[in-house]
Amino acid sequence: MNLLLQDGVTANVGNPWLNIGVFAAFVVFTITVVIKVASGKKTAAEYYTGGAAFSGRQNGVAIAGDYLSAASFLGIAGAIAIQGYDGFLYSIGFLVAWLVALLLVAELMRNTGRFTMADVLSFRLRQKPVRIAAATSALVVSFFYLLAQMAGAGGLVSLLLGLDSQVAQYLVIAVVGAVMIGYVMIGGMKGTTWVQIIKAVLLISATAMITVWVLAMFGFSFSSLMQAAADSSPSGEALFDPGLKYGLSGLTQLDFISLAMALVLGTAGLPHVLIRFYTVPTSQAARKSVEWAIWLIGGFYLLTLVVGFGAAALVGEEAILAAPGKANAAAPLLAFELGGSVLLGVVSGIAFATILAVVAGLTITTSATFAHDLYNQVFRDGKATQDEEVRVARFAALGGGMVAIVGGILAYGQNIAFLVALAFAVAASANLPTILYSLFWKRFNTRGALWSIYGGLTSAIGLIIFSPVVSGKVDPATGESLSMITNTAVDISWFPLENPGIVSIPLGFLLGYIGTVTSKEYNALKYAEMEVRSLTGHGVAETLSH
Repeated sequence: MNLLLQDGVTANVGNPWLNIGVFAAFVVFTITVVIKVASGKKTAAEYYTGGAAFSGRQNGVAIAGDYLSAASFLGIAGAIAIQGYDGFLYSIGFLVAWLVALLLVAELMRNTGRFTMADVLSFRLRQKPVRIAAATSALVVSFFYLLAQMAGAGGLVSLLLGLDSQVAQYLVIAVVGAVMIGYVMIGGMKGTTWVQIIKAVLLISATAMITVWVLAMFGFSFSSLMQAAADSSPSGEALFDPGLKYGLSGLTQLDFISLAMALVLGTAGLPHVLIRFYTVPTSQAARKSVEWAIWLIGGFYLLTLVVGFGAAALVGEEAILAAPGKANAAAPLLAFELGGSVLLGVVSGIAFATILAVVAGLTITTSATFAHDLYNQVFRDGKATQDEEVRVARFAALGGGMVAIVGGILAYGQNIAFLVALAFAVAASANLPTILYSLFWKRFNTRGALWSIYGGLTSAIGLIIFSPVVSGKVDPATGESLSMITNTAVDISWFPLENPGIVSIPLGFLLGYIGTVTSKEYNALKYAEMEVRSLTGHGVAETLSH
């Protein structure tokens, strides 16, 4: 294809037919695996959690495959290439977040719940209102995360197939959504988990290969690589200093604090991460899962530093920003610079697999939330049969896939690492306060849960809507809109920060506290049961067998 640069120069990037062949080979291979390991009739437990049959190591690799999304491989590499030090802060935040998940929620959630986050939050509170609130929050967080993955898919495949037509780029997003729906409807959690394991191995291996290749070009001297990146970047040596994006003023420094809070606290509230703790047979395996995930994810994020600076040095900021998908194209363009069309096809096929695997994990989470929490527990008062619940879950996967396609089209062109940070902000504001209060505060009650969830959710989303992310942000050099609303005349932004976490996260905790202390509801016996179960795992086997 021809990549049109800003000065009018074109450069051939890859062989579209080779790229199509790699994509098709991966889809055929993974669909075959899904059919082989997971097709056929399923119980609810098999559909949602794979029958809790995975080992800690297998689940840890799958968590890495689920967590290392398009934001990690495409968005962060691009952010490092363009913003340097400030771009790498995404990697640090995503990694540190796993320590919070390991220390505070992984084992306790596994011991207390059954299929979803709402199982834990409603354990000792009034079932219906809390399940409705928890399900609403889970669906919204998953939707934000899906936006990032689908937008990344559109930018990546448009780059590789040479699609300049906007309609063709939107069609690509629709195809990605259709394949993802197939994974979930055929394979359930077991099939999705194996896709994530395959994808994690491929992604980490390919990133390690590119890292070694880039370092070899600079005599295995990281300092030489950094110097070359500075020489190629319009920012020069400032690429390695804090503040290129978040230090220009006091306002951007506040934005960084807000981003850091969202990244570090958001992981422990992500529904598609929490559901993975139920795919292992014991709480010890859940803890082992997170340990494996931390090592794999931490190693991967160190590799992104080399990939990002390699893209800055060998591709250049101008070519990256001129490509379809902009910053998200940094890693694929680096692969083409290193190994031509073949390496570009392989690496991009793996990036495509990354998106499919993460989107599949998100979709099964949304389908489980709708079918288990809303349909069965709320609408049917827990009386639906397992066959009915699984059937509804499959329809929910189809509906969720359609919503993801539409959302991906609307979010196309946004930096996907940034979109994921918004999902983390919503998760940290609405879910994490309620999870921690439920697990650790015996006085916590239904009003506190509802105020915390709805308050954190509405404040986070409201501040996003009225932030520069949606409207009012303009490139001072070109006058081009940098917001989701591309009409520069439309400006509804009154909240100055791009990430709402610094306001919405403390507000979620505060509302949970105020709601609790202003209500007389308190069930000491139920809290004692939850405390024993969360700490010892007593009664988990009985819960999972029902």
